[in-house]
Amino acid sequence: MTTQSPESGRLPRPDPQDQDHAFTIERDMKASADRTYQAWTERFDLWFAQPGSVAMRAEVDEPFFFATEFEGKRHAHYGRFLELRRAALVELTWMTGRLGTNGAETVVRLELTGTGTGTGARVRLTHSGFYDEADAERHREAWPRVLDHLDERLAADL
Repeated sequence: MTTQSPESGRLPRPDPQDQDHAFTIERDMKASADRTYQAWTERFDLWFAQPGSVAMRAEVDEPFFFATEFEGKRHAHYGRFLELRRAALVELTWMTGRLGTNGAETVVRLELTGTGTGTGARVRLTHSGFYDEADAERHREAWPRVLDHLDERLAADL
């Protein structure tokens, strides 16, 4: 379910009235907030998605698609960007099939802040809008591994 479209002409935000399961994780990254932002908006296929599978333009309301492979199976992901602030915020919808979000249009919010040392970033990732706790728990367990992988790829200088 989505909210009514605002007068601004933007697409409606998800309104997860019956999707109240969410979690937040935090992690310090070695890479800067700007490089982490770029990885999420411009270089997704270099660290997360299958190369060549990404159809993505980092603009609010722009839909995207990408595929991942896990345990020998292809998993399609769909969404759109809700809010973007360079080196500070990436918010997007995230929808996958069975064993993912189960078709729920969830919201991933990635808040980025510098660590004050000139390098590194503090990431606060909130993933909300799951239909049930089991779906949320699978993602709660997966996101730390995904962020570890991103940090390793950024350290290797994508």
